[in-house]
Amino acid sequence: MTLVAEHIEGDTRDRILEVAERLFRQIGYQKTTVGDIAKELRMSPANVYRFFESKKAIHQAVARSLMGEVELEAQRIVARPGPVLERFRELLTTIHRMNTERYVGDNKLHEMVEIAMQEDWDVCVNHMECIAGFVGQMIAQGAVSGEFEAPDLQLASLCACTAMMRFFHPQMIAQCATKPGPTIDQMIDFVIAGLSPRH
Repeated sequence: MTLVAEHIEGDTRDRILEVAERLFRQIGYQKTTVGDIAKELRMSPANVYRFFESKKAIHQAVARSLMGEVELEAQRIVARPGPVLERFRELLTTIHRMNTERYVGDNKLHEMVEIAMQEDWDVCVNHMECIAGFVGQMIAQGAVSGEFEAPDLQLASLCACTAMMRFFHPQMIAQCATKPGPTIDQMIDFVIAGLSPRH
């Protein structure tokens, strides 16, 4: 395949995902059909199937894209220089903010996330592992700088992510929004206290 053909193929794929995400937001994942997506793009459903084997594959690609944006921002915070405590707090609040903006305020997208979680897609599992990895990297940086004490980095990362689940998981963010509990800042203070050196 020539570079031009590859570019056109990639461009068409991106357009399909763009339209699919818009329709999922407007009318919901369940109600959106491949025919609806094709009609918006003025192409045949068969042409859409050339790029994605099923509606589920489109759905997974949209979810992957949305989660990828969160991962990119998390990676940027982890890679930036500066005091670890400050960046660790920013990392946790950013993941919470981006997940809230993407899924919780939008009922139609929230429906898409619920289906993803129920079907336990690899996309969701990979995303959670990726986020846990970034949290672990930040704790490792803190251990090196002396801001954190974490003899078992993997366990520290798992504990921190479990503690933040109410603020990370889209369904839990929505369900806990009106229930009593700590604020995100109080929870982050608690996690940081657990990681602080004991001397």
